[in-house]
Amino acid sequence: MTKFDVLTVGNAIVDIIARCDENFITDNGIIKGAMNLIDAERAELLYSRMGPALEASGGSAGNTASGVASFGGRAAYFGKVANDQLGDIFIHDIRAQGVHFETKPLAKTPPTARSMIFVTPDGERSMNTYLGACVELGPDDVEEQVVAEAKVTYFEGYLWDPPRAKDAIRECARIAHAHGREVSMTLSDSFCVHRYRGEFLELMRSGTVDIVFANKAEALALYETEDFEEALTRIAEDCRLAAVTMSEDGSIILAKGERTKVDAIDIPSVVDTTGAGDLYAAGFLYGYTAGRSLADCGRLGSLAAGLVIQQIGPRPLLSLAEEARKASLT
Repeated sequence: MTKFDVLTVGNAIVDIIARCDENFITDNGIIKGAMNLIDAERAELLYSRMGPALEASGGSAGNTASGVASFGGRAAYFGKVANDQLGDIFIHDIRAQGVHFETKPLAKTPPTARSMIFVTPDGERSMNTYLGACVELGPDDVEEQVVAEAKVTYFEGYLWDPPRAKDAIRECARIAHAHGREVSMTLSDSFCVHRYRGEFLELMRSGTVDIVFANKAEALALYETEDFEEALTRIAEDCRLAAVTMSEDGSIILAKGERTKVDAIDIPSVVDTTGAGDLYAAGFLYGYTAGRSLADCGRLGSLAAGLVIQQIGPRPLLSLAEEARKASLT
C-alpha cells in the first residue's frame, strides 16, 4: 500500500499577481509569456511599479500538489521556504489544502521566493521570479519514506535552475525506482527547455523519468524543430508516456505506440493562464494513480486546466472533486 498518490517537488514560490496593459510589459523589458529569472534588485523595482496585486502561494509543482488534493488525491510536496512572512503564508496555504509538507524552512537568508506575475488583457501571464530560498533545496531535504510511499514523484523543469535541486531530484528518482514507483517531470517553459535541452533528453532517454508533460512550444523547443508531428514522434520514442497540451486544441497522450487525443473543455473566456499546465498535470496524475484510462486522465487534466484559467491565481478555488462529479468524470 502507498501513503501518497503524488509527491511533487519544486520551487516554493509566493505569487504576486497583478493586471497590466501591453505597454507595461514593453516598457519594463519583460519577456511576455515566459518565466523570467530576476535578482533581488529587479524584484524590488518591479514590485514598486505593480498595481493592486493578489498574493497567493504558487510555484508550479506546488500548484500541481494542490490540484491533486482538490480532486481528493493524497498529495505531498518538497520545496524550500525561509522562516519569514511569505514562508509562513506558503506553509499555511499548502497544508490547508491537505498537502503533506514538512520541508524544514531556512532559518535566515535568502528570503522566501516570490514571483511577480503580470496578466495582460489577453489572459497571458508573464512571470518574473526571484528564487531566493528555493536555491537551497537539496538532497538533505529529500524525505526518503515519503518518496518510497508515493506512486508517482513529479518535479518541475524549473528545478534545473538552482544547482543543488538537481541532486535532490536524482536522489528522489533513485529511491522511487528502487521501490517500484514512477517519476514524472514537466518541461515547464520553452526558455527553460532551451537552457537544459540536453539534460532533459538525458533524463528521459536514461529512464530517470517515466512520464513527461509538455506544451506544444516546449515539445518543439526540445527537438529544435518547427514540425509538431516530428516533435510528437520523437517524444514518444524518448519516454514511456507523454502528455502534450495544445491550449484550446486540447492535448495528445502518447504511450506504447498509440495516441489519444483529448479535447479542451469549453469556457466562456480566459481570465489568467497562470497554472494551466500545472493543473492539467494534477488532473492527469490524479486519474493515472487511480488507475483510470489515459483518455480519462486527459479529460481530468483538461477539466482542471480549463477551470483554473477562468480565475485569477494558479490554485483551484472550486473543489475539483465536485467539478469532476458534475462532469461525470468520477
